[in-house]
Amino acid sequence: MDRMEETMMFKAVGEDISAREVLQKVYAALQEKGYDPINQMVGYLMSGDPVYITSHNQARAMIRKLERFELIEELVKSYLQEK
Repeated sequence: MDRMEETMMFKAVGEDISAREVLQKVYAALQEKGYDPINQMVGYLMSGDPVYITSHNQARAMIRKLERFELIEELVKSYLQEK
């Protein structure tokens, strides 16, 4: 197979953060700013509107690096593992 026809994977250095870590950091940033983290995160996950997430500690930029379905998937997995 010709090398030019192969799909190449590209991974940016330093951007390997899990959905779990993103959720934890965003939660902490929202809490630090005095928001109700659960309500704010649910608002974001339901609407996709990033204004629900504070820009404090880069939380908004961090959460937007992942698709919402990835975040929801992590939440469902975590919930079911606790049962």
